[in-house]
Amino acid sequence: MDCLTQKKNYTRSCSMILNRIWIGMFLISFVVVAAKMIFWHDIAVMKNMIDSLSSSAKVGFELSLYLTGAMCLWLGIMKIGENGGAMQALTRVVSPLFSRLFPDIPKNHPAIGSIMMNFSANMLGLDNAATPLGLKAMNELQELNETKDRASNAQIMFLVLNTSGLTIIPVSIFALRSGADSPTEIFLPILISTFIASLAGLIFVAIRQKINLFNRVVLAYIGSLSLLIGLLLYYVVLHPEQGEAVSIIVGGGIMFGLILTFMLMAMRKKVNVYESFIDGAKGGFEVAIKVIPYLIAMLCAIAVFRASGALDGLLDGIRWAVLSAGITVTEWVDTLTVAFMKPLSGSGARGAFVEVMNTYGIGSIQERIAATMQGSTETTFYVLAVYFGSVGVKNTRYAAAAGLFADFVGIVTAIIVSYIFFY
Repeated sequence: MDCLTQKKNYTRSCSMILNRIWIGMFLISFVVVAAKMIFWHDIAVMKNMIDSLSSSAKVGFELSLYLTGAMCLWLGIMKIGENGGAMQALTRVVSPLFSRLFPDIPKNHPAIGSIMMNFSANMLGLDNAATPLGLKAMNELQELNETKDRASNAQIMFLVLNTSGLTIIPVSIFALRSGADSPTEIFLPILISTFIASLAGLIFVAIRQKINLFNRVVLAYIGSLSLLIGLLLYYVVLHPEQGEAVSIIVGGGIMFGLILTFMLMAMRKKVNVYESFIDGAKGGFEVAIKVIPYLIAMLCAIAVFRASGALDGLLDGIRWAVLSAGITVTEWVDTLTVAFMKPLSGSGARGAFVEVMNTYGIGSIQERIAATMQGSTETTFYVLAVYFGSVGVKNTRYAAAAGLFADFVGIVTAIIVSYIFFY
């Protein structure tokens, strides 16, 4: 079986899982509605379910108008950074750390450069550049792999750090929140959550691979970032009334600082900043158009699932268990659809987030938690499928377990951090 066939099979497997979930939502909704009509004589539930289909499609279209403009804005800014050399600069900054996290890769091997560029693109939210670079890195790592159908240590480390989704600028979430008073207010909670998720994945793999994380260089990078985040959280815990203000001021300051840095870097390289923005904005329009069908498909399925009462029944059962365990703060339970979908499908999680946003309103604690969840990790199974499938690796060893562990830590952190900043 060649690599292309293997990649298609992996991707098809992920697609089938999502297909079954989508169909299952409609079938379960029908069974619940039929039971309500037969046993409780609730005839209004059928009308509510049909109405929810139309309203969810309308919401999807209206949201796409905001999404298109916001994607044009942020991808235009990202293009300025890309043309100005932001990826290369970030690569130089993180290369000493990653050279120690991949001890099996020979010094000056081409895979190191591809890995650095891939991570830099992911951190800057440049998905279009990140995927080709990631596939290139995976192929170069496969050349070093002695057992071609079994994942190497370097490949697992690379994939787990990818699935943990360390992102500095979550462009798509800013775009989806474009109707909020402050769309970037969740920047800081997302940055903290995605960092801790990545750290969890890194520790998991480092223990399995016996990588020394107490190396002076590794400690300098991870320790300094952890200290900054710890101090920030400590301040917000001591001054909870200032949590939202800190997120807006500090997060907004970092964001605007990055934008100015991108422009200055582009000017230094004599790049036409305006034309770079326009080129990126054109790509933003194309991305937004591609997202709409997936968004509406998942919105409709979740809307039907909620209108039938099935989703509320599921979440109420979880809420009862949480309350029985002595946990009295339960708004996060309403956002669990995002957590369930996140490891499986980016489009599914995006639809779940929009449904939470539509149900509870932009700026609600539920919407802010869901937004932070959405940015805390990547779609683990899809990333594993595409990357391992591209090189024909069948035995992925503990990569999925490590990726799901990072996802779990990221989701839990997103909930806790959102309450610290916004509750």
